[in-house]
Amino acid sequence: MTEVRALADELVEVLVAENPLYEMLQGLPGTGDRLNDPDEDAEAALRSRASRIADAARGLDGDDLTREVVIAEAEAVATRIGSCLVEHTMHDSAVSPLGRLMEMLPQRQPENPDQERDYLTALAAVPDFLAKSGRRHLAGARAGRLPVARRVRVAIEHLDAHLAAPQDDPLRRPPLSSEEERDRLLSEEIRPAFAAYRDVLRELPGRSDDEPGLCFLPDGGQTYTALARMHTTTDRTPEELHRTGLDLLAELDQEYAEIGSRVFGLRDAAEIRQRMRTDSALRWSSGEELLAAAKAAVARAEAAAPSWFGRTPKHRCRVEPFPADQAPDAVGAAYLPGPVDGSRAGTYFANTHAAEQRPRFLAEALAFHEAVPGHHFQISLAQQLDDVPLIRKVVGFNAHIEGWGLYAERLADEIGLYSDDLSRLGMLAMDSTRAARLVVDTGLHAFGWPRSKVVDFLRGHTLLPEVEVQSETDRYIEAPGQALSYMVGRLEIQRLRAQAERHPGFDLHAFHDLVLAHGPLPLPALAEAVVSWSRRG
Repeated sequence: MTEVRALADELVEVLVAENPLYEMLQGLPGTGDRLNDPDEDAEAALRSRASRIADAARGLDGDDLTREVVIAEAEAVATRIGSCLVEHTMHDSAVSPLGRLMEMLPQRQPENPDQERDYLTALAAVPDFLAKSGRRHLAGARAGRLPVARRVRVAIEHLDAHLAAPQDDPLRRPPLSSEEERDRLLSEEIRPAFAAYRDVLRELPGRSDDEPGLCFLPDGGQTYTALARMHTTTDRTPEELHRTGLDLLAELDQEYAEIGSRVFGLRDAAEIRQRMRTDSALRWSSGEELLAAAKAAVARAEAAAPSWFGRTPKHRCRVEPFPADQAPDAVGAAYLPGPVDGSRAGTYFANTHAAEQRPRFLAEALAFHEAVPGHHFQISLAQQLDDVPLIRKVVGFNAHIEGWGLYAERLADEIGLYSDDLSRLGMLAMDSTRAARLVVDTGLHAFGWPRSKVVDFLRGHTLLPEVEVQSETDRYIEAPGQALSYMVGRLEIQRLRAQAERHPGFDLHAFHDLVLAHGPLPLPALAEAVVSWSRRG
């Protein structure tokens, strides 16, 4: 075993310790019975371990991609822990203790007695996890890292509703052959722990909606710069990112005018977006119609893929509706990968709940982003890699992953996959959201925007319905920097393609295969791989 592979394998252990609930969803062995330890000393030790791994990898010779992945991801772990977001995020499903627990743990579906025991072991750890999380919140408040009061209230309301309806507890969702021990844990240990955690939240002071960004916290500016660098894997400054978002929105207005004139006879971008937002004829008539459209879009993309890719996944993408008990609180669409060993296909979930309120024009862009040729291709092909360390299959560089998904939306237009101009307007609507994210995320955390300014900006420049304007705003507040990754990644993939196209003999099949050939990469490593490939011809 080489030194870099040994470091890569150790880093997987660190990732599992940092967030075993997420790694559990990827099917990694030995993760199903664990929760992360939010204790400050435990996190400090994990951060130190990650930094040591990064330093050791930097000390190795060569330009091996695994080395670059190890350095970047180990540094990312150190940045995530050092940001102390656990102290002041209350409800975000990707960041906050409560959100992670209630979103991820119920997704566990035990399939044998060992997995059932693992699930019960994880449940038994919930009271300690909640107690430690509460202590972290109080320690953060003493250090001046206050949560946003609005988000504290939302978390308390969620806990009140959870405690008032034990029959609807999502932790009861996974089927077990024997449910007696689970129900005992829930009633005697876990529910009292949730009540105690709620009492801690009631004690917390909070920031107002006028000061929701990191820039209002001690060392918040430095923390945001580090998180932006981590999520984008670039050194682009908040000022640069903010300006890029504004420029992209102006360019999109020209595209809205061009396509909107054919669809609605309108040329003013704001009027076109208002028509798309309010015209009830642009909604689905039923969940069945929505699901059929999603299946048709994925099938078209799969049929066309061999003309644009040399390598395709061994499993076709499954398309299903969100389970009925999850759909009311779920996003519009999502991709759930199969296990990391590639033994089972991933699934594209389309949300058919309240379909009559959902716009028709987003369905195809969502399918191309989340499924084919987007995340299903990218993640499945990474899982099929041979002779690479496990880290290369599971690492989560958002700028590459989400950048590819956003690139796939535009590639679908190039391929001719959109069924009509209305669906192409949906592609622009998705672009508008990702461009606006560059503006509002930096506005919040670098430039001190109040929450109301973010809401107004999203209302004016995106097609998000009001409920999503509100939820997206809260997401950007509690997960600083993550929303930057989508557009930064796509722009870099497009730049690399344009650069490679200048070389004689450029082949688009081979370019796409190359972008997906190594698993997720930090953008500088992806750029170097493309440059080396172009030089070889």
